[in-house]
Amino acid sequence: MLNVLTKLLVLQERDRQILRIQSELANLEPQRAMLNSMLSSAQSGLETARTKLKHIEAERNKAELEVKSQNQLIEKYSLQQYQTKKNDEYRAFGQQIETCRKNIAVQEDSQLEWMEKADAVQKELAAAAIVAKGAQADVETKIKNLGQREESFNKELAQLQSDRAELAKAVDDNARIRYERLLKQKGDRAIVGVAHSVCGGCHMQLPPQVIISCQSEDEPVLCPNCGRILYCSPEMELTPTD
Repeated sequence: MLNVLTKLLVLQERDRQILRIQSELANLEPQRAMLNSMLSSAQSGLETARTKLKHIEAERNKAELEVKSQNQLIEKYSLQQYQTKKNDEYRAFGQQIETCRKNIAVQEDSQLEWMEKADAVQKELAAAAIVAKGAQADVETKIKNLGQREESFNKELAQLQSDRAELAKAVDDNARIRYERLLKQKGDRAIVGVAHSVCGGCHMQLPPQVIISCQSEDEPVLCPNCGRILYCSPEMELTPTD
């Protein structure tokens, strides 16, 4: 195999490792976002339960205040009823007192309903607090692990990029520039082998002359279909399949 192809294959393998690490790093941020979303959802459930409980407490307090207000009116109407000398006013105050008592009964029933609802929501709140606490601990641990992985990946990437720079220096400029152009176009399969007269990149049948040129190892050979750099090795089966 041509010396330049050997160097390019080593360089390509290093580039594949770099692309793999870069892909791993790119996937870390979506993972962080997903974890934060999970935590936000758990905290949202807790906040919803708190808001619901506040609303129930406010309604219960409103009913309690209404009972107090109606009792004060009863006291007022009772005093006025006691002081009046007129029968029609006496009866009118009596009706107002009866209306207040009915209102009190309604509000006391309402208080009981709100208290029952508060008990149920207290249980919801307690369960949501447990979920939120567990999610907080779980997410913090996982985000810490992601940070450690990121640090490790960055160190590995820095080393690979340093190695890659040294490997690139050893390659002829023209061959390296052609390879790097193909790397951008074709991804991590810029240089491919030939098997059964087929390009290992585009999988198209290669003309016999291309196979002969590849075997002669006089200079790098490009696939006439996809433009990738081709290489042959002694262990490869070059004859076409039936």
